[in-house]
Amino acid sequence: MTDRKSIELLSPARNLECGIEAIRHGADAVYIGAPRFGARAAAGNSIEDIATLVRFAKPYGVKIYVTVNTLLYDEELPAVDAMIGELQAADVDALIVQDERLMTLNRGRLPLHSSTQMDNRTIADVRARLEVGYEQTVLARELSLEDIRAIHAAVPEMPLEAFVHGALCVSYSGRCYASEYCFGRSANRGECAQFCRLPFDLIDADGKIVTVPSGSPEGLPAGSPLRQRHLLSLKDMNRSADLEAMMDAGITSFKIEGRLKDVAYVKNITAYYRQRIDAILTRRPQDYCRASLGTSTISFTPNPLKSFNRGFTDYFLHGRTREPIHQPLTPKSLGEPLGSYATLMHKGGGGALHNGDGLCFFTPDGQLHGFRVNSVDAQGRIHPADPSVFKLLRPDTPLYRNYDADFERQLTRPTAERRIPVRWVLEDHETGFRLTLTIKETGTSVSSTTYVQELEPAHTPQADNIRRQLMRLGDTPYTCTEEDIEIRFYDNWFIPASVLGEWRRQMVSRLSSSEPSPLPQPCREEVESQENSKPSSAKVTTPSPKSPSPFGEGGWVRPRREGGESVAPLMTCRFCLRQALGYCTRDGKRLPYREPLSLRLSDGRTFPLRFDCKACEMQVLRN
Repeated sequence: MTDRKSIELLSPARNLECGIEAIRHGADAVYIGAPRFGARAAAGNSIEDIATLVRFAKPYGVKIYVTVNTLLYDEELPAVDAMIGELQAADVDALIVQDERLMTLNRGRLPLHSSTQMDNRTIADVRARLEVGYEQTVLARELSLEDIRAIHAAVPEMPLEAFVHGALCVSYSGRCYASEYCFGRSANRGECAQFCRLPFDLIDADGKIVTVPSGSPEGLPAGSPLRQRHLLSLKDMNRSADLEAMMDAGITSFKIEGRLKDVAYVKNITAYYRQRIDAILTRRPQDYCRASLGTSTISFTPNPLKSFNRGFTDYFLHGRTREPIHQPLTPKSLGEPLGSYATLMHKGGGGALHNGDGLCFFTPDGQLHGFRVNSVDAQGRIHPADPSVFKLLRPDTPLYRNYDADFERQLTRPTAERRIPVRWVLEDHETGFRLTLTIKETGTSVSSTTYVQELEPAHTPQADNIRRQLMRLGDTPYTCTEEDIEIRFYDNWFIPASVLGEWRRQMVSRLSSSEPSPLPQPCREEVESQENSKPSSAKVTTPSPKSPSPFGEGGWVRPRREGGESVAPLMTCRFCLRQALGYCTRDGKRLPYREPLSLRLSDGRTFPLRFDCKACEMQVLRN
């Protein structure tokens, strides 16, 4: 037994192309939407495409997880049952699910992972998932390192998955009903209308608009009214600086958000995290090991600032701090900061700008403006497509680039090659030859023996020709050097190049179709106690005692009024506007407005806010 933990980089795939590029750029696992019933209704994929992705992934030991993580109506269960059978036939590795009835419906056919939509926040939640047979749990994004460490210590048998990059929901996942309530589009049915990205007024009980207090980290001038600001829109997550700490806390699967993102995003962010994780694995091989095979050679420099982002936050990983985690000025991508307009022009563009770049900036009143760079002259001066933009720019205006034309052009081309190093051994015996092909990382091998009537000595040396033939691995997943080929002949035998080439192709096909064993086994921590062993996945599940299920026997239902009150808040958030504005009661600050505060949409609909200071949560209520 080894104590090393297998570390998995889990990338998103909107479609087959994104999935293949995620693998090429270093993913150990890919999650992709099922044809129906995934939490991104716009990102469904055919069974045929999923099966193609599985075949591409298999030689690398890359896992393919399929999302079936919506809540289901009863009449949909037969269709889901049939779909699970098709996914099993496609040989996918696991389903990521939210509706707990899938544990029974699945009948042990495929491993099940507990989606973050199940709101896995506590030791009790994770233990409940383990007891009913889930084989991996996606933790709530809001957990701190201390929370993760405590869960892992209490339930070490459960592999823990955590998001490390991408867009953030302001509500605890699975506990947001605002989209369905306001627009008839349920987030728990894969149709989120992004209520949290909308602009709101923040008003008090008298209808007075709240203003930005002095010293608030809002990015708005003190005293400016919070009118039509994106008050619930969070920055994007980036935990790349904390990967090692998360590993040490118990995370073994690092998940990148983005099943609606394009292939350029998948390439860039996957390659970036692959490099960050590999640096840790190289430095600590005694503690951690890779979860799949092969090395990705990347032809560009990954940079997360060049992909869609709203600015970055580690989002409660180190607890609640005064660092702003939301971006009230815009829900759009800001990209990479370039410095002030004056500084950029003083440096002559710094050599950083290209024709076709997209730049953006905020005016003093907090309005976002963007423009396209038509050209950059020899002196580095920017010539925008619309010159009137200069009227809005001041010397101290910070500029951002949210579209790097040169970088995007790079990503439209092939940008990664992933190969698995192998070695060959060719040896003779009295009646023929034996050829063995071995994966160097794992020792997995296949052998084949051929028999001939009579061995034929060659008239010229054959070693170089044999090596050339065996090195012709072309577009296969494998690669080798001359040093990786060992010829054990007791004479200089002749083998026709055509025979050797066909033999090579057969061996590669056999190795690709074999089940790879990419890591020393077991790589996860094991608990020897029989009391803690995982029960059969066919066991019928029951909901977590903490998180009431939002569906009943008749399937999913919207939040209901009972006695004039909503059964559930529209949102329950770890993010708190009071704290963001500097009025946290734990800091002894008094809110100079009559409560309750409310959010107001442009159409006049209002949503009272409830601040549960004991739980350190904010709730968005229906009016």
